[in-house]
Amino acid sequence: MKVITMDTTKCVGCRNCELACAFMNSETTSERKESKIRVNHYIDEEVLIPMTCLHCEDAWCLNVCPASAISRNEETGAVEVESDKCAGCKMCILACPYGNIHFDDKELVSTKCNLCEGNPRCVGHCVAAALNYEEAEDFADRTRKKADMRLAETFKRTCK
Repeated sequence: MKVITMDTTKCVGCRNCELACAFMNSETTSERKESKIRVNHYIDEEVLIPMTCLHCEDAWCLNVCPASAISRNEETGAVEVESDKCAGCKMCILACPYGNIHFDDKELVSTKCNLCEGNPRCVGHCVAAALNYEEAEDFADRTRKKADMRLAETFKRTCK
């Protein structure tokens, strides 16, 4: 399954991902409130973290929805909200441990990333290559290798 991965060391805070997502979702505006991805600025820690739905394997939002308005798209693997079924109860928002589900105050329904039907616009507009759309296993393997290398370096320094 492909997922959007984030390299926070590369994010420059340009927010192009937010603009692309907002335009994709509204087709008329690039207002941040329309975006399903948010770039969080942590000034004191000097870090920028782009966050969007992780399309969890065991999606709590999907499991808790009393209206069965949330399902997994078999083709893209995206966990999606069917707005015509959504009751607007916000249970999915409460269930998401990452805060990546939003509420549309006009339509009174929950909204979230749907991976742009397998072609996430946020990734395509990321000028710093901080966002990637890749197989989850490839990302996990790369992350494990990086962690292993850091541990090996730490071990080498402490054993000298």
